[in-house]
Amino acid sequence: MKNHLFPSLIQNLFRQFVSYIRHLLPLAISLSLCLVLLSSCQSSVHQKNGVIHLTLWQGINPPTNRDVFQKLVDKFNQAHTDIQVESIFAGELDQQLPKILTAVIGNSPPDILSFYPQITGQFVELGAVRPLDDWLEKLPIKSEVVPNSLNELKLDGHLWSVPLYTSNIGIFYRPKLFKAAGITEMPKTWEELRRVAKKLTIDRNGDKRPEQYGMLLPLGKGEWTVFSWFPFLLSAGGEVVTNNHPNLTNPGAITALKFWQDLMKDGSATLSPPERGYEEDAFIAGRVAMQITGPWTYITKSDVDYGVFPIPANVGQATVIGGGNLYVMKTTAEREKAALKFLEYVLSEEFQTEWSIGTGFLPVNIKSAQSEAYQQYLSQKPWLKVFVEQMSVANARPTIAGYSRLSDSLGRAIESTLMGKSTAENALKIAQERLDLIWDSNKS
Repeated sequence: MKNHLFPSLIQNLFRQFVSYIRHLLPLAISLSLCLVLLSSCQSSVHQKNGVIHLTLWQGINPPTNRDVFQKLVDKFNQAHTDIQVESIFAGELDQQLPKILTAVIGNSPPDILSFYPQITGQFVELGAVRPLDDWLEKLPIKSEVVPNSLNELKLDGHLWSVPLYTSNIGIFYRPKLFKAAGITEMPKTWEELRRVAKKLTIDRNGDKRPEQYGMLLPLGKGEWTVFSWFPFLLSAGGEVVTNNHPNLTNPGAITALKFWQDLMKDGSATLSPPERGYEEDAFIAGRVAMQITGPWTYITKSDVDYGVFPIPANVGQATVIGGGNLYVMKTTAEREKAALKFLEYVLSEEFQTEWSIGTGFLPVNIKSAQSEAYQQYLSQKPWLKVFVEQMSVANARPTIAGYSRLSDSLGRAIESTLMGKSTAENALKIAQERLDLIWDSNKS
């Protein structure tokens, strides 16, 4: 789940030259891909011994979660002598999209892709992914899949991927720092959060550069920034799409961005390094007392003290769904059939139980969620119940063609506001005007 994506101007130029690339440069692209991703090119060959070797690109983080995934892939490979899946870490998600698009145009895509669902519209427009409706309908374990985990994976009435996990985000905090500041109750409203953040900001030597900040906010225009801000948008009753058209200047959106701007003006929030807002270093070191993130975070595997509370409310309680999903890329009928075998395994109780216990993500299989092993895990991780309970007020980012461009413009507006270059209202106005110019002509 990280930031993204393809800068809008480059992306527009990219699409203008798609047909040119298709006809004149397929060989060059294929060769380039093989040089950059030699291992995946080599492993994509269907071996003469009858074993189908599939490649799976993923950007799973932190590395400890990647290790859990690899162990589960190894289990699949051991159980299937005719199919072998190679899981390849293809980099952070914001770095992957250009690589994926190049692979699609060069007819060298991975067989399976782990990404986030908001990019579905772009893949569908390129004809890069296989629809999964018919396959899932016939799948015996369909009844075990949590129904709402499929909602954000659909576009135009079709299912284009399956969930790897589901989750949402809350606010992690350092209990020791709260205790030292005399804070005994968790903030439940935005105003309470603002006051707590001020109280937790400490300048010990008087140089006007606090050694400890109340909160970390993500700097950057990528998807992680947009994702982290979304609960505040939803809590303020805002939206970013109305009737399939960008709408960034509604009162809720302005209110939500102004709240982040107020935290910066108060001096009680600090910004992450550019496009690294998901990293927990400052939290673990005690330089910040609160951080917006989800149960997958490395914080839960570290030695520091931590707790979690729900996203404080404005108009209403809200958070954002943080889901990961798997696409079957269009290749050949034989390879797609083999890839679907792996997807069936991912949806199984066995996979979901081990994956969820190992990573902190919430299971998308009902039997897994109800299993004795997972319930015992929950009893040992009381903080995780915050995320389980928040699922009832969790909503997804829009899954529409053109989301990448919308997110890029919105991310720029958030970045500009947090860096003090613009007011929240003006930054969103500029982003809306940019989107109005290009939306109908090219939505991807």
